[in-house]
Amino acid sequence: MPAVLMPAAHAFLQVGEEVAAVAASLTAGELWARPGGAASAGFHLQHLVGATDRLLTYARGEMLSDAQKAFSRAEGTPGDPATSAEALVAGVQQAVARALDQLRNTPPETVTDARTVGRAALPTTVLGLLFHAAEHAQRHAGQLTTTVKVLRAVAVETQTA
Repeated sequence: MPAVLMPAAHAFLQVGEEVAAVAASLTAGELWARPGGAASAGFHLQHLVGATDRLLTYARGEMLSDAQKAFSRAEGTPGDPATSAEALVAGVQQAVARALDQLRNTPPETVTDARTVGRAALPTTVLGLLFHAAEHAQRHAGQLTTTVKVLRAVAVETQTA
């Protein structure tokens, strides 16, 4: 792993660990509940996978595929039948593995290369995208944890009321 990318690698490793610990035991009801209108745990898992993939695509200097755009539009929908927590956690683990592979294979001398994001072609660099992907994944892992805590606290309050 290039030394300059180790902080991003550590962030991705933490995401994988946190998601596995928090989401593996979620029921279908917990996975897709939207407490107070907030995003569901399922959304955070899907978005973590999709956004990581999209940001890493831009870091490679590529444009998004139609499949990536379709995945983005479907984030937050359970599917029919609903996607299980096990499948979503596996998707996150695969996204983390792909991210670590990309970090490992990024030549350090390319981290300041210019890149653009989206239709607006917002300017950034390889390094900016790789670190943003890692921190964005951490943000959604944190939101997942908070959402699950809220859901479980409400369930306990309901049972004791």
